[in-house]
Amino acid sequence: MKSIWMHEHTREEIGEFARNGGAVLVALAATEQHGPHLPVHTDTLIAGRVAELAVRGAGAEVPLLLAPVLPIGCSEHHLSFGGTISLSPMTYFQVLRDIGESLVKDGFRKIIFLNGHGGNEPMMQQVANDLAVRHPIWTAAASYWSLARESLQHIEASEVGPVPGHAGGFETSAVMALAPELVREDRIGTSHPERDWIFAGPAGAFVGRHGELTGCDGFTDAPVRATADKGRLYVQTIADSVSGWLVRTVQAMERGEQSV
Repeated sequence: MKSIWMHEHTREEIGEFARNGGAVLVALAATEQHGPHLPVHTDTLIAGRVAELAVRGAGAEVPLLLAPVLPIGCSEHHLSFGGTISLSPMTYFQVLRDIGESLVKDGFRKIIFLNGHGGNEPMMQQVANDLAVRHPIWTAAASYWSLARESLQHIEASEVGPVPGHAGGFETSAVMALAPELVREDRIGTSHPERDWIFAGPAGAFVGRHGELTGCDGFTDAPVRATADKGRLYVQTIADSVSGWLVRTVQAMERGEQSV
């Protein structure tokens, strides 16, 4: 294919790719406040870059296209800070469902969602499940931090703060690497209250408190240890993990088709 991006192909090229068993990845992001020091498209910047690197890597082994990144998500808990565009949970669910239904009509039988914002995850998982119930297709869905958890632990990414956190050391490092001109280093907080209750449960568990779902002042930890070098390492590590998952997932789908 001339490009990994779905939107750079014609309708005929996309249809042929889908009919021949190609998969499509839909990256989910958000436009929301990220404290006083990061741009509101932080999640879109990171998720888009991770998805692009991952698809370029995986595309050498499996047929895969990348749909346009969805830059608006479910960010209700950020609205009080301003600088946020959000879809309500039910609206977002329907948006994802409509995207999936469109891809099915385009001929795709392998649809994969990759998430880059925590508020999107429940609806994403449900839509992926529903699509596979309604249609004779394969679906998969995951958030990038879940796919890269072990790899990020191996490189000790948590040294800068919770991973992924929100506008803390991890995300600030990533933006410093991807778009340093957008980081307001003069507004980086040097301290943040400890909130141990967030980590009271196992990975994947949710613990919330009214008014503090985004941390204090809209970020979860002080990003004083963030650096561009760390950000480059984090982004590449995540992309490598996602790429490996995409290859394994698409190949498993292909084996499943052959066994029917």
